[in-house]
Amino acid sequence: MIKRKKPLILFKYGGNAMTDDELKKQVLEHMCSLTKKGYHVVIVHGGGPFIKDILGKVGVESEFIDGHRKTTPEALRYVEMALKGEVNGSLVSLVNRLGYKAVGLSGKDGKMAIAAKRLHRKMVDGKWKSFDLGQVGDVKHINPQLPEQLLNEGYIPVVTCIASDEEGNDYNINADMFAGHLAGALHAEQYIVLTDVDGLRMDKDKPETLIDKLHVAEIPSLVEAGVIQGGMLPKMDACRIALADGAGSARIINGTQPEQISDLIGKNPVGTTIIK
Repeated sequence: MIKRKKPLILFKYGGNAMTDDELKKQVLEHMCSLTKKGYHVVIVHGGGPFIKDILGKVGVESEFIDGHRKTTPEALRYVEMALKGEVNGSLVSLVNRLGYKAVGLSGKDGKMAIAAKRLHRKMVDGKWKSFDLGQVGDVKHINPQLPEQLLNEGYIPVVTCIASDEEGNDYNINADMFAGHLAGALHAEQYIVLTDVDGLRMDKDKPETLIDKLHVAEIPSLVEAGVIQGGMLPKMDACRIALADGAGSARIINGTQPEQISDLIGKNPVGTTIIK
């Protein structure tokens, strides 16, 4: 690993904070301003709404298996167009307009991420069965050399979650999981997941039940109790991976409240912090 002069904060960016233009500008300004406070910043993004939009426009229907989008080679071409051409390009352009230096990347650049095909497993008639999701992958390996070099040259890497396997086959990877693996490989001081809520709640409908801090070892019991469910499941799994692979801490905050980003380096903790 290249020796880094500053601590790193890696953001997984998505949700409503990505689809509202004014909010997007505020969020990116808060993220990037951390570079003026002695931090390196990396931004990893997905783009579910943009993928849905482009597939609808070109008439490519999606098949879902237990909520997982099956991705054909034809669909992946449009997924990559949305993620790299539309979302990544617009984020890089906006960061540059704000006065910073952004570089747009995917996992394919510099072989930053090596993918492996993912099979979805579920219990059918008492037996585990695997389902082919097409061009959907998992992260097999991260090589952090390229983002490290960019960081040390003063750039902000903006990364989307497309990667190839060792044979050159392309895959779409869940953005939470991609970000967690990259945060671990880069030994981020903080891995930050932006969501549309203030963090994890014991009761999702009651803001006052926010969990300020939890240990990784507590995650399985909270899943079993139904506290961690739905879209929070991959986010928590990504936090677990980030911590296991080398990140210092993981935190889930509300991306629709950009001021929470600046609070990350203050004395008043925000969101839900996950520690080893």
